[in-house]
Amino acid sequence: MDDRRRLERAVSAGTTATARDVTAATHTYATLDVPVAGGRLRVGVWDPVGPHAPEPAARPGGARPAPGAVPTVLAVHGITASHRAWPAVVAALPGVRVVAPDLRGRGRSNALPGPYGMGAHADDLAAVLDALGIESVVALGHSMGAFVSVVLAHRHPGRVARLVLVDGGVPLPPPTGLAPDATHDEVLRALLGPAVERLARTFADREEYRAFWRAHPAFASAWDEPWGDVVAGYVDYDLVGEAPALRPASSAAAVSADSLELYEGGPLAEALTGEHPLDVPLVLLRAPRGLLDEPEALYSPEHLAAWRERLPGLRTRDVAGINHYTIIMSPPGVEAVAGETLRALDAVTSGAPGPASDEEVTA
Repeated sequence: MDDRRRLERAVSAGTTATARDVTAATHTYATLDVPVAGGRLRVGVWDPVGPHAPEPAARPGGARPAPGAVPTVLAVHGITASHRAWPAVVAALPGVRVVAPDLRGRGRSNALPGPYGMGAHADDLAAVLDALGIESVVALGHSMGAFVSVVLAHRHPGRVARLVLVDGGVPLPPPTGLAPDATHDEVLRALLGPAVERLARTFADREEYRAFWRAHPAFASAWDEPWGDVVAGYVDYDLVGEAPALRPASSAAAVSADSLELYEGGPLAEALTGEHPLDVPLVLLRAPRGLLDEPEALYSPEHLAAWRERLPGLRTRDVAGINHYTIIMSPPGVEAVAGETLRALDAVTSGAPGPASDEEVTA
């Protein structure tokens, strides 16, 4: 049996979603392990329910896929997250197949060795598409996952038809308030704060870890209905090891190495402004609040305006009332992310260019 058939069987026989999973009515859920350099990459796959999973009646633009086709989205998580960050968005994409990896050094891919970096992650994602026999996708990336998606589109031409970037994907401005000679660790802590600090901690049980996240200012409202179970599932999945010394799954070495490539330079700069930049339509959804729900966002409007001048194909949109995390785990954020993803899928299907200006998609 070849690798692809083994992987298809793994998808059909893999771990299924629990009854409390918000995707249960729209998708089946399974996991599989894809061979990549150095080992195997864990991948979550949400397949739409029903034969060929017909789309819902109304879609932005009114386009539909070809008979029998199942539109596919590759969803790529953030720097200390996992594929379990995506169920709320998946539930808002009925009729769409969502393939979401645990990136190298995270989740159940945390034992994979380096080298890390956007190029290594992009190559891993290309291996996932190859293993599943997927030629081209709409790539949906959150935070660091948006950077990885940009590099994937550039490094593996033809594999990404459209890019939906969620609070990430263009170079970050340097953190404010740091000395010019700040060390990498100082920059990392200024950028990610508690997200980095928790990687060095242990937790006695799941409840203690849930309490940590309930106290996190960015997640205070995310535990409310309708998607409190999404956050609980995301948090529970993040723990590895044995009680009373459970620990977050993300590798500190991977996080540190990858954070070096979130600014100008490296594969990202090559993809966006190099000699042969990528030629893929991209939209960036901006969270107006930051990683701690503070009013200072990851990207200022002025920073993105400057990048729109450098990248004529870039469209941006603010999503009011959300922060860097709740943009994929709260009703207004999920509605915006799913809406842009559906627009991208419809544009691929119809061959339409999609909205031509920021104003057409700005909430």
